[in-house]
Amino acid sequence: MDNRYSRQQLFSPIGEKGQQQLKEKHVLMIGVGALGSASAEALVRAGIGKFTIIDRDYVEWSNLQRQQLYTEQDAQEKVPKVIAAKNRLQRINSEVEINALILDADTEQLVGLLEDVDIMIDGTDNFDIRFMMNDLAQKYKIPWVYGSCVSSYGATYTIVPGKTPCLHCLLKVMPNTGMTCDTVGIISPAVQIVAAYQVAEVLKLLVGDEGARRKTFLTFDVWKNQHYEINVEKMRNDNCPSCGHNPTYPYLAYENQTKLDILCGRDAVQIRPPKPVHYNLEQLANQLRPYGDIQLNPYLLSYQTQDYRVVVFQDGRVVIHGIQDIQQAKSIYYRLLG
Repeated sequence: MDNRYSRQQLFSPIGEKGQQQLKEKHVLMIGVGALGSASAEALVRAGIGKFTIIDRDYVEWSNLQRQQLYTEQDAQEKVPKVIAAKNRLQRINSEVEINALILDADTEQLVGLLEDVDIMIDGTDNFDIRFMMNDLAQKYKIPWVYGSCVSSYGATYTIVPGKTPCLHCLLKVMPNTGMTCDTVGIISPAVQIVAAYQVAEVLKLLVGDEGARRKTFLTFDVWKNQHYEINVEKMRNDNCPSCGHNPTYPYLAYENQTKLDILCGRDAVQIRPPKPVHYNLEQLANQLRPYGDIQLNPYLLSYQTQDYRVVVFQDGRVVIHGIQDIQQAKSIYYRLLG
């Protein structure tokens, strides 16, 4: 295996020195769905030393179209994604130390994992966790690479504490377009493009090539052949509560996290966002109508499937009927509402 990384080492910005640096680095990835699968495989093949992967979900048939680490057998057996991912990744590169954690990431759990982490990579599917990652990155001075994709769109941005605007600076409040893979779908090329940019940025930072780091917020629509780069360097906000002069890290506080409650006697789970979210209920109804029965009035939307019913209120509160499992409720919530 002496020449395993020979072609990568021939690439002068990495070279033998950079390859040795990669071997000494620890990458933490949250989410091993579509983006996470693609990025994980590339990073393990590149020869990073230690890789921690976190995910709360298991493999389903609908994942196989774009989540490249998983097989039909994984879906049949409902194998947890991190376990299936670790098994596949270890067969690709047995030299990499892989730590696979089946958990629903929260502040307390993540803090305990950050001690020797060199960089974090976003493979998640919701902004609750992304803003938590952003605040942890700022507090503990760990770079991270944001990535998202839905339909034929994708976006990515590299955040280095003390040098770049953070995600909070750019987005101010949690966005809520109502577009998710479960409502508008997704095509694999959008995933692969975002993952390629994310992995390239991770490699640049791990080998210390700060000058090559992309300074822009990149978005694209691969179907419409559109590509945009937004210069965000001047968007850094000295008063930002996440990265400003007097940070309070608001998304690490319990009161700013999404709350879930089992409704006794009603076979339902209620989910409340940390702040009111005003959905366009008609737009959401149009997105969900192909997949279930919709009832709509000026105050709420009811979405009925064979297995459960989701009621979305105008203020963003959601009640999922037909289940009592909080993890399952979270999964449905993020898949439908982002």
